[in-house]
Amino acid sequence: MTIDMMNFTPLSALIGGGMIGLAALVLMATKGRVMGISGILASLVRPDADDSNSWRLAFVAGAMLGPLALGLFHYDIEITPVASGWVLPLAGLLVGFGAALGSGCTSGHGICGLARLSPRSLVAVMTFMLTAVITVYLVRHTGVM
Repeated sequence: MTIDMMNFTPLSALIGGGMIGLAALVLMATKGRVMGISGILASLVRPDADDSNSWRLAFVAGAMLGPLALGLFHYDIEITPVASGWVLPLAGLLVGFGAALGSGCTSGHGICGLARLSPRSLVAVMTFMLTAVITVYLVRHTGVM
């Protein structure tokens, strides 16, 4: 297996990671909320009476419209589905179930939870990563899927 050095972009990855961290910090500082997409989406479906949903709607809209806005600036964005047919909706359901079971998603636990030194988030992230490693191994080396 070789690493494609043409797609290795450490500067843009550093800038993007810094922007995600800054957004998480601003949301925590201004709203006291963790920037986890599963929690944000769940609160849109089942609103909390004590909190406005306007910031959640803006967050979700920005997440969906951001890549489209880049297209306006002529950035080449290649979107390649990682699965097709029945595998994609099944994977989505499993991810949703895992986020509910783990009381959060990779963004909530991985970005915000680890930054807060949460032991629960550390266990969750280790579980996510181990599951990802096993899945990649099974897909690439055993012919599963």
